Amino acid sequence: MNMLKAYESKELTSLESIMNANNMKGYCANVNGRLKELSAFVHGKNDIVFLDLHHDEAMRVYETSLRYLILYAVYCIDPMIEVTFNYSISRSIYMDVTLHNMSLEYFHQTLSKVLHDIITENIVIQRIQMPIDVAKKYYDNHYLNHKTRLFKLRKESYVNAYQIKDYINYLYGYMVPSSGYIKDYELFIYKEGLMLRYPRAEYDAKIPPFKDEQVYKNTLKKVAKWSEIIEGDTIDKVNAYAQSTYDAVSLIQMSESKHSAMLYELAEDISNKYDQLKLIGIAGPSSSGKTTFARRLQIELQARGLHPVAISIDDYYLHPDFVPKNDDGSPDLEHIESLDLKQFNDDLLALTQGKTVTLPHFDFKTKTRKNGKTLSLNTNEVLLIEGIHALNQRLTETINRSYKYFVYIAPQTQLHIDKHAPIRVSDMRLLRRIVRDAVYRDTPAEKTLDMWASVRQGEFRWIYDHQQHADYTFNSELAYELAVLKKHAMYRLEAINTMSPHFMKANYLLKFLKYFDDIKDDLVPNHSLIREFIGGSVFE
Repeated sequence: MNMLKAYESKELTSLESIMNANNMKGYCANVNGRLKELSAFVHGKNDIVFLDLHHDEAMRVYETSLRYLILYAVYCIDPMIEVTFNYSISRSIYMDVTLHNMSLEYFHQTLSKVLHDIITENIVIQRIQMPIDVAKKYYDNHYLNHKTRLFKLRKESYVNAYQIKDYINYLYGYMVPSSGYIKDYELFIYKEGLMLRYPRAEYDAKIPPFKDEQVYKNTLKKVAKWSEIIEGDTIDKVNAYAQSTYDAVSLIQMSESKHSAMLYELAEDISNKYDQLKLIGIAGPSSSGKTTFARRLQIELQARGLHPVAISIDDYYLHPDFVPKNDDGSPDLEHIESLDLKQFNDDLLALTQGKTVTLPHFDFKTKTRKNGKTLSLNTNEVLLIEGIHALNQRLTETINRSYKYFVYIAPQTQLHIDKHAPIRVSDMRLLRRIVRDAVYRDTPAEKTLDMWASVRQGEFRWIYDHQQHADYTFNSELAYELAVLKKHAMYRLEAINTMSPHFMKANYLLKFLKYFDDIKDDLVPNHSLIREFIGGSVFE
């Protein structure tokens, strides 16, 4: 157990020293509810929990440190080489590199050796503070001026940074005390760059197997190209749009036009295959905007004389006594076998054969099913289902795959704090959910954070493995959304008490949210997908 209850140190002592003296392991520590680096000092009585890679906070420290060491290794090879980190397919980081007079193969070989040597040497990584003017001069002299553009938004007169020998950089996150902590990673050539893989908390602190997901990969390519077109891949560029109403509206309308174009493209593809289709399935992780998307897709199809008929998967729930159980004995309502799969498939088959079916209706108060509406399909109608299992073949196994069209929806972004610090897509979705839960359910941010680990676990278990079945991947990200969500999320996150177990996560989200300039809600169209979270949607 990596916990020290009321540990007392009479003089200032580093957490790393305490950890080693007690034969514990970790990459950072929870000290009285606050996240601390192992290089931090404590004294007096403290409750200390050392966090290993089974914890998301430690995984984030590990990943940030790994990116830092790679950048230092690149600096040792050639400071003129440019590196941009992007979150990518299969829970990996894609490194986009600009090389000068060097092949990618030679760079990969050299980088691998230099990085290995740096880790073997176990070099101290020192946290320092630099006056903003000194930091700006350093970054400009080292071709890192993309980092200085956010300085004007800092209230402090200094900048935090980390130093290893003569190299200085800051990646907006905590670090391990020395390079020797980073041992487990994979770095290999992928397309025109490198793929970086590292242990994941949700995969038992191991590196997950790599899956080359073609559909998802193509979507990310489009995202990267789109970010270049609108010049919106870093916070400072988004903020440049927020400086005037005219420019903010331009960014909003470009983003909304992208969604409209994708919906048109998707509806055209479905329309061309409509004669052979019997079912459209829509799935995606939490807070992807499935409700608004499904409604807008329905309208796009109606404009072509096509009429998808929605049926609710939720009406096929079994009584909680007959569903699989979680480890704590509670009903696992996200499990696919919490649904009456046989009845659902029987009804689907009957409907697609032209028969009339009385659908069930699940009463969530009594936890029982009753008779619902009676339904039959006309010649220009197909079934539309939406939910976490919609792409799972087991849910619709009575219908031949050639008669089904699957859509995967999720926000995919190439937005960065700067080129070295990408923003997690899962954090973007979490912010959406925090705001939506507060606006529509009066749920405090702390309660949303309480549920988030379970939500994420369900996504990895039931959604991501089926995204390769998608015929179309819809990117629900809007380039301006964090500039809108900021005002709704920040005061709710700031309300989380320092003693809360979610204070560390809240503080992490606040750290990058504060860099966004606000974009007003009233500039957001009422049909926008982001209205599903902030309120005011025309589809409510």
